[in-house]
Amino acid sequence: MWKRLAVLWTVVRGDARMLWRALRHPLQPRWLKPVLALVAIYLISPVDLIPDFIPFLGIVDDIVLVPLAIRAILERLPAAVRADIGQRAG
Repeated sequence: MWKRLAVLWTVVRGDARMLWRALRHPLQPRWLKPVLALVAIYLISPVDLIPDFIPFLGIVDDIVLVPLAIRAILERLPAAVRADIGQRAG
């Protein structure tokens, strides 16, 4: 499991930083924390779309779905929050 988290972190490092800034932003939407909690639960949950005991395919669903979910969350943030986060990051 730790190896899976390490691989995911390298894939989504920039997006995760932006999400962290969005969580700390005063204008964050109310839905942000529950949605991120669901993504985290999926990540650490032993129940996956493709079981982890299947070689290679078990980790691929996590490597693909979690970054897609994070990207979708970032795209649905309000424009003011995204602009402020982008301004602070750049």
